[in-house]
Amino acid sequence: MEFLLKLQQGKPVYGTCITSFNPLWPKVWRGVGLDFVFLDTEHIALDRVQVSHICQQLLGDGIYPIVRIPSPDPFRACQMIDAGAKGIVAPYLESASQIRKLVGAVKYRPLKGDKLEETLEGKNKLSPVLSEYIETHNRGSFCIANIESVPAMDRLDSLLSIEGLDAVFIGPHDLSISMGIPEQYDHPDFEAAVKKIIDTCKRNGLAVGIHFSESPERQVKWMKEGINIVIHSSDFALFYQRLKADISTIKTAHGEFSNVDTGGPEAI
Repeated sequence: MEFLLKLQQGKPVYGTCITSFNPLWPKVWRGVGLDFVFLDTEHIALDRVQVSHICQQLLGDGIYPIVRIPSPDPFRACQMIDAGAKGIVAPYLESASQIRKLVGAVKYRPLKGDKLEETLEGKNKLSPVLSEYIETHNRGSFCIANIESVPAMDRLDSLLSIEGLDAVFIGPHDLSISMGIPEQYDHPDFEAAVKKIIDTCKRNGLAVGIHFSESPERQVKWMKEGINIVIHSSDFALFYQRLKADISTIKTAHGEFSNVDTGGPEAI
């Protein structure tokens, strides 16, 4: 697929997060040059049927569907792949065991149970026939770990060296919370942590992305540092930001004080 090919060629890929179900979405994503769409079932109430509809629409338009499952559960990962997801993200991964199980679900499906565990631990070698079947069956699947906590940062080298892992998504909101500097994305400690993750990904040959719902300038800044999966904003955030600006413009033109809140949609 184009998404994987671009990454293999060292090119960046561009996407956004969709949080709502709408049959008219293809009219939007066909015209903006997206390589992938990120669907978040951890924080958003998208059910399995809705996710399947969106994934199949995306695949029909040549756009790579990436789904974040609610927990690092290999069975949920398999469910989302069955629904049409090609990339799977698991949140808040902090142990090598969690990542290894995620790799097993994404890269060795439908193999499960003790045989899968033994294979992942190097205790069992698959027969050539089964090995070829597993590889063909899972071709195009992409395994992504969410790194978004201090414990994960402390174990980065061991976590990101696990065979079969393809990429890391940095969770800026949860990472800043875990670091005790909530939403301080310009804090020197936060920036140092992000750079450390990017550098570790590079050493391990992994792609890396970070999700911000703020201005595109923040995405540009981190691309210069090595981010190559650009997850920009979401339907909810973009609607909020544009509507807030438009209502303010209209009220100001009418001579009214624009009484709108100074916050924004919570980071996903």
